[in-house]
Amino acid sequence: MRTDDLTNEVLADLRQPRPYPAVTLVLPTHRTKPDSLQDPVRLRNLIADAGRRLDDDPQVTSQVRAEIVRQLEAAEKEIDLVYALDALVLFAAQGEHQFWHLPRRVDAERIVVDHTFLTRNLVAAKAQNRPYWVLTFAEDLARLWSGSGEQLTEERRYGFPVENATVESERERASRTGDFTSGYRDEAALQHLRDVDASLSRALQDAPRPLLLAGLQHGLTALADVGTHAARSALATVPKGGLANVRASAVREAVASARAELLRARGDEALGRLGDAIGRKEFVVGIDEAWRAAREGRLALLVVEEPYRQKVRIDGDHLAPAADDAVSDSTGEVHDDIVDETVEAALGTEAEVVFVPDGALAEHGRIAGVVRYTWAG
Repeated sequence: MRTDDLTNEVLADLRQPRPYPAVTLVLPTHRTKPDSLQDPVRLRNLIADAGRRLDDDPQVTSQVRAEIVRQLEAAEKEIDLVYALDALVLFAAQGEHQFWHLPRRVDAERIVVDHTFLTRNLVAAKAQNRPYWVLTFAEDLARLWSGSGEQLTEERRYGFPVENATVESERERASRTGDFTSGYRDEAALQHLRDVDASLSRALQDAPRPLLLAGLQHGLTALADVGTHAARSALATVPKGGLANVRASAVREAVASARAELLRARGDEALGRLGDAIGRKEFVVGIDEAWRAAREGRLALLVVEEPYRQKVRIDGDHLAPAADDAVSDSTGEVHDDIVDETVEAALGTEAEVVFVPDGALAEHGRIAGVVRYTWAG
């Protein structure tokens, strides 16, 4: 499955505890040859490593181990790596398995054995799939595209597509000659601008989303200066012509860098909200505070560095870093990734979760949150 199928209900189900062990495999994959040729072998080796890890786990009986391996191998047969994206996440527990192709890179292969599946990669991919609009504008045709992650679908509401039937106009002549100094003075061209602006304004009012604009710069500038000035709300512009009559794949490629800016802007917005909360003293920093606040349902926003993970031993309400080979014993229960559990707990109370680049929270223990309320005293 792909992130388009990743609903809040699906995530909630994946976060439910399973009978131990619930196994998660994370594998970086490749979209094109020759790198993609290594993916089937690496997947097979990762499954074998997971089997060996279960062999060494004293909590896993031979019967349960055989069942988990059977689920992993069944998933391997179902996975068609011809359709691989940037990462593969495979889940297996007793009586179930599923896998997800993600359009988001992961730093390394991982095997996680716990009572729950590792969902952080799916959460990050879902955050990356935040809906957005793309407007491709030209003098004769404007089209609106509904975006989610890498998927683009042409929107045929709000009056789109907006066509300008006038073939000969001052702007078209200027396009041929390269003289754009005269501006949009032709009435047909001006009316086309007003029609596009009105349709874009309706779309943004009905479904507010980040907006990306693509078209020749002089046209985008003129569009921003008419009517409701809806185009001025664009997060980014792509000064590129020739996109009016192309397929979705060409539009997606043209706006790739602008979409990356959209993701950066969301991270910057989250960091700004965190900074404001710190000023109001309505925040938590570090894994201990964030973990407790998430369990108590106090988080409104959780901000996490993308690669951050932490294995810990829990003794009561105290977290202590644990070695990679640590196992649960009389000194406390070992949790493979307390960061992912914190993310899951935050999502379970409808907190917003935003992943930011490595180092963005270096002064705050790599994880921090905005709280809904603080304890008195």
